[in-house]
Amino acid sequence: MNKLVECVPNFSEGRNQEIIDAISNSIRNTPGCTLLDVDPGKSTNRTVYTFVGTPEAVVEGAINSAKTAYKLIDMTKHTGEHPRMGAMDVCPFVPVANVTMEECVECSKQFGKRISEELGIPIYLYEEAQPIEYRKKLPSIREGEYEAIPNRITKDEWKPDYGPAKFVPNWGATVTGARFFLIAYNVNVLGTKEQAHRIALNIREAGRSEKEPGRLKETKAIGWYVEEYKMSQISINLTNYLVTSPHIAYEECAKDAKELNIAVAGSELVGLIPLEAMIMAAEHFMAKENLFIVGDEQKIKLVIDRLGLNSVSQFVPEKRIIEYLIQDKNNEPLASLSLRGFIESIAARTSAPGGGSASAAIAAFGSGLGCMVAQLTYGVRKFESVDSDMREVIPTLFETVNKLIPMIDADTNAFNDYVEAMRLPKNSPEEISNRNLAMQNGLKKAIEIPLGTMKIGVNCWDSFIHLAKTGNIASKSDMEVGAKSLHTGIWGAYKNVLINMADITDEDYKATTIKFAHQMVNESEIKMNQVLEELDKRDKNLENFKKYF
Repeated sequence: MNKLVECVPNFSEGRNQEIIDAISNSIRNTPGCTLLDVDPGKSTNRTVYTFVGTPEAVVEGAINSAKTAYKLIDMTKHTGEHPRMGAMDVCPFVPVANVTMEECVECSKQFGKRISEELGIPIYLYEEAQPIEYRKKLPSIREGEYEAIPNRITKDEWKPDYGPAKFVPNWGATVTGARFFLIAYNVNVLGTKEQAHRIALNIREAGRSEKEPGRLKETKAIGWYVEEYKMSQISINLTNYLVTSPHIAYEECAKDAKELNIAVAGSELVGLIPLEAMIMAAEHFMAKENLFIVGDEQKIKLVIDRLGLNSVSQFVPEKRIIEYLIQDKNNEPLASLSLRGFIESIAARTSAPGGGSASAAIAAFGSGLGCMVAQLTYGVRKFESVDSDMREVIPTLFETVNKLIPMIDADTNAFNDYVEAMRLPKNSPEEISNRNLAMQNGLKKAIEIPLGTMKIGVNCWDSFIHLAKTGNIASKSDMEVGAKSLHTGIWGAYKNVLINMADITDEDYKATTIKFAHQMVNESEIKMNQVLEELDKRDKNLENFKKYF
């Protein structure tokens, strides 16, 4: 995956659809930017946009959207429930993939400098981009909101980081910076705005004052009434979901609501959420309720239900979970083929895909058959006595399948670095040396892929053996085919390790790696035979079949 930065500008317009669409189009039409989500709110009169792209692209997207807003939004006429100080109120840059926080800080500084010069507007830095401690937090910068800007902006301690230290009535001021992924999350309350705000004061980190802080770290919250929903909400910003995640905030709000004798009626996600936060919530509820659920899809359904995420609008995982929106659908071209297409691609007159990709696929078939049998055993009345065993076996086999599938394409792509190295110039001793080193590194990378397939496969044998001892014996043949397939896939990967080792000149690496691979393939054969033996021990009908052999 390329470098990927998320930009989440908040604009002070949530009612005029033409303006909302114009800003959307300015982002959408920026080369390299992908607009993921547009979330307007009528009561807040605010729209949150979420888009991703390379660092260079998101800066351009942010600039283009700000220019559009400058033409269309007039802050002198703006009112809304949400705190605000500018037409583009806040514009954070967030690291998503293969980028550092420092790179996002640089994005915010480039954006702030350029847009302040082009439009003549004041820009403040916050969070990771702001070196001055008292100016790091958004509420501190935004204190008094738009109406306070004329008096504050001329004070030395509140002069903007970029642009003029003067009030621009139609725009106000903008805050930009870099931060961790923020989750904007609202909990619905069947009570008054005041009751919602009382709960907000209880949970938010700042609390009511320095002497009376709230319970949840990395949490900002206020209470408000949303006219379009006809109910109050506790509006929460979770600035680090690894510290305080949505499910924790929800349960704390529900606890306080119960003490006030008011009801919580689900919750609402504003914008996007990382998959990790959803899985964290699922695991929390699974542990709390002693539930057994395998697979992200089912876990996400659990979270949607427990947090009431469908209460005010439909929560569609494909449109709300950021990983689902940015996943590269072309990242696994072989694994995404139909079974017929994959087999035909192997049979074609090309060297790739070849034995390495086929080995990964065969190993995945093997662990998949084991997972199937385990799931056909779990939850069946006659096998209730082994439910706890299946709860241990199923996750391992399921994870093995999902780890092996990407290895199908990884093996075909394994030689890319080696091929590129072969194209390097060799016109001098130095160039020849650099080329040889690059080729050796490319070969080692090609070896590590089938070696990785072996490691993944071998790690699930103990679960397979446990399944052979306790799983549904009516599926004996499925387990036998699974065990044979898993071993064949591991053996095939082993052969790919050996054949790629021929041109390696690092004798220590060669000896160590071959020894390790040899140990794994031997272990695989021993454990495959153990699976088959355990199955034969349990098969009461085995004697009936012996006469055919």
